[in-house]
Amino acid sequence: MSDFRALVLQRHRRLKWQAFDKLEALLMVLCGVCIFAFTLSVFCDVVTRTLGIPWLWLQQLTTGCFAWGVFIGMAAATRRNDHFYLTEITKRMTGAPRQAIEIINRLIVLFVAALLVWFGWQNAVLDMASYRMPSLIPLAVYTGIVPVASALVFLFTLEQLINGCRNGFAGIEDRDDLPAVETTA
Repeated sequence: MSDFRALVLQRHRRLKWQAFDKLEALLMVLCGVCIFAFTLSVFCDVVTRTLGIPWLWLQQLTTGCFAWGVFIGMAAATRRNDHFYLTEITKRMTGAPRQAIEIINRLIVLFVAALLVWFGWQNAVLDMASYRMPSLIPLAVYTGIVPVASALVFLFTLEQLINGCRNGFAGIEDRDDLPAVETTA
């Protein structure tokens, strides 16, 4: 990952700290790995079943890649401001009403993320005693990503809340009269 900046979305830069850019890039790479592994395992599962020699463990790999991909993608999308927010409504607003809606929205996301961390952790701990057949892999391998990704959602939402209160939530990317151009710096 020689130049990770190519994976970091520059849109909404005023809401981001540079310290988390490498983490965003890592999340994007992990999303790609999960999507590739999920697709490959489904393909191999179909081929081996068609040939009459099914590999049962492929379904477990597919499930794991899907779960991890969804939750890692959720965290990455939160950092990129592509998820959970009322952007289409708020980008047409200005001033105090926009500030209030943006803050309330992020406070709700913080609350839900905190609940997901707490209950996701409890679920993962309980899943250490449950196993998938035939491999006997603990279910926590699949569900352990929930509190981790939710903690990242909490962190990225807190980052946006702090920076939005300092720098404002509105930015040039909210204007409809400009073409959507991605810039890298």
